[in-house]
Amino acid sequence: MVDAALSTRQVPDGEVPMDGPAIPLGQSDEGGLVSKALPAQKPGELVEPGRALALADFAPPSVGAGERLLRLAYRLGIPASTLAAPFRKASKPRLLATVTNPLVGNKVPGTALRAGHFLVHGAKSPIAQIDFVGAARMAPPLERVVHSFAWLADLEASAPRETVTPVAERILGAWLAANPRMPSKPGKGPAWSVANAGTRELNWLVHAPLILSGNDKLLRAKMLAALSDTARWLDKNVGRGEDLLAQVAGWCGIIAAGLLLPDGKPRRLFGEAGLVRALGELVGDDGGVLSRSPMAQIEAIALLVKLRACYQAVKRDPPQALETIMGLMVPPLLVLTHGDGSLGSWQGGWAVDAGELSGLVAATGVRTRPLRDVRQWGYQRVVAQKGLLQFDAAPPPLTRHARSGCASTLAFEFSHAGHRLIVNCGGAACAGGLMPVRLEQGLRATAAHSTLVLDDANSTAILMNGKIGGGVTEVEVDRRTLLGDRHGGATRLEASHNGYAGRYGLIHRRILILRDDGTELRGEDLLIPTGGKGKSGKVGYAIRFHLGTGIEVGLSESGQGAGLALPDGSYWQFVAGGDGQVAIEESIWADGHGRPQPIQQLVVSGLVSRGGGNFAWLLKKMG
Repeated sequence: MVDAALSTRQVPDGEVPMDGPAIPLGQSDEGGLVSKALPAQKPGELVEPGRALALADFAPPSVGAGERLLRLAYRLGIPASTLAAPFRKASKPRLLATVTNPLVGNKVPGTALRAGHFLVHGAKSPIAQIDFVGAARMAPPLERVVHSFAWLADLEASAPRETVTPVAERILGAWLAANPRMPSKPGKGPAWSVANAGTRELNWLVHAPLILSGNDKLLRAKMLAALSDTARWLDKNVGRGEDLLAQVAGWCGIIAAGLLLPDGKPRRLFGEAGLVRALGELVGDDGGVLSRSPMAQIEAIALLVKLRACYQAVKRDPPQALETIMGLMVPPLLVLTHGDGSLGSWQGGWAVDAGELSGLVAATGVRTRPLRDVRQWGYQRVVAQKGLLQFDAAPPPLTRHARSGCASTLAFEFSHAGHRLIVNCGGAACAGGLMPVRLEQGLRATAAHSTLVLDDANSTAILMNGKIGGGVTEVEVDRRTLLGDRHGGATRLEASHNGYAGRYGLIHRRILILRDDGTELRGEDLLIPTGGKGKSGKVGYAIRFHLGTGIEVGLSESGQGAGLALPDGSYWQFVAGGDGQVAIEESIWADGHGRPQPIQQLVVSGLVSRGGGNFAWLLKKMG
C-alpha cells in the first residue's frame, strides 16, 4: 500500500492558471530587464494521474517442475551438494570461471591504497589504523568501502595486476584474520550487514583473479572457504536485509556464488527467484527506486551489471527479467543528469562526474534517452536548448525506503551550457568523508534545497539514520507546453505540496516557466490557505536559491535583485517581485567526489500573512 499520492489538478481547456510572475513587464529598475508574458494559445500536455511510487510487478524466472522442486528443497535447507550430486562427496571450494570486471574503478583512490591508505570522498584513512572487526565504528562511507571490498576495482585500475596483488593480499589477509567466524544473524558489526556481505561476495568473485593469483596458498584456501561460508550465511540471512536495496545486494551475492562455485545450481535457482522478487519491490513502474535516490539507483544498476558479468563468465544467459529491469532503470537515472553529463544533487546524492556515470550506463548496454516525465519516481526534466531544469514534484520516500531521505519537495536545479546556476547542497550520503558527519541532517533539510521554507521548519520531518517522518503526503503536478509569440514558447510546470498544511494551514504551490531558448526561467511561489480561509498572524518565509560553484554574485542597489557572473563569461540577472528582500548567504555543495565546496546562496525572505501570499521571481540571461 502506497501512502503518498501523486495526483493531477485538472485545468479547464483554454485556461492557464498563471500568466507569469507578478513582475512589472516591459520595464525594470534592475539594469533595464525587459520581459513579456507568454500568451497561452492552447492548453498543453497534462501529466496523467498516477500512483506515487507505485510498485512494479516482476514475475520470477519460469522454470520446469524439476527445477522448482530443486529450488524448494534448497530453500528448505537441503545442502546444494546433496541436491546436485547425492551419491558423491561434496566438491572442494574452487572457482569455475574467471569474470571480466565490467566496471573500471578510479585510479586515484587505487593509487592511495598502494601508498598505504584508503581515500574515500577526499578523506585519507591509513590502512594500518583500520579496525577490520568493526568494533570501533568508522565513518559510514569508509565502512561501506572497506567491508564491501568496493576498493578492489580502484586498486585494479591503478596498476598492472602483478603490482597490486600484494596490496590486495595484505588487506584481504588482515580482514580475514579480523573476521574468522560469522555471526548468527546480521547486525553484529558493519562487516555483517546484508548489504556489505552481499556486495563483498559479489566483488570477491568478480575480482577473484586479483585476490587469488598470488603465491600464498594458505591465503588462497582461506579465501575460497570464506566465499563458501559467506554464500551460506547469505542463504540464511538475506531476508533480514536492512532495506530492499540491501536484499538485492544479498541476492546478487547468492546468485554469483551459485554460478561460480561448485554444486551451485540449486543456489542459483533459489537466488534468481529471490532477486526478481526483491527488484519488483525496489523499483517503481517507471524504473526509479522507491528511495528516490540517484545513488541507490546507481548502486542497484552496478550490482546487476556485475552479476551479468558472472553469467557471461559461465556462458549462461541471465533471466530475461534482469535485462528488462536494467533497461527500465537507466532512463530515470538519466533524468537527473545536467548538460555536462554529471548528476543532480537529490536525496542525499552528490554531483557524480559525467565520466563515472557514462561508464556505468555504457556497461549496461542500454541505449536510451532520459525520460522527460518520471511520474512515480517524481522528477520532472525540461530541456530548452542549452538550459536544463530538474524539479522535484513528488513526496519524499516512505521512511522504510529512505537511506538519506531529504525534505526536498518542490526544489529545483537549473543549468545552462553545462554550468550549474541553481543547485541543491547534496552530500548527505557521503557525510563522513571530507563532508563532516555533523552536517548530515542539515544537508537533508528543506533549507539545503532551492525551494521555499516556512519558519525555518522542514516540509517533511528529518529523523536519525537517514529516515524521515511526517510532512508532505500529497503532491499535485501539472505540466504544459505554452505556445508563444515571436519570442518563442515555453514549458510550464506547476506543483503543490501539503507539508506545511498541518502546522501553518498553508499549501505551498510553485510555478516554473522555462522559455524554449533556455535563457529565461520565471518562477512564482504561492502560499494558499487550506480550507479557503486563512488564520490570523504572520509567519517568516525564505526562498533559497543555492548557486553553482564559480559564480560571482552582487546585489542590486534596490535590494530586490542580483547579478550573477558565470565562469564562462555570461551574465545573468535575478529579480524578486513583491516586498521580499534579497540577501547573499554562505552555503555548501558536494562536488563530483562528494567533497564539500563553498558556494553562495540568494535568499528572498520576509513575513507572510497566515492568509497566504505569492512571491514571484525571474532569472534571465543578459546580452
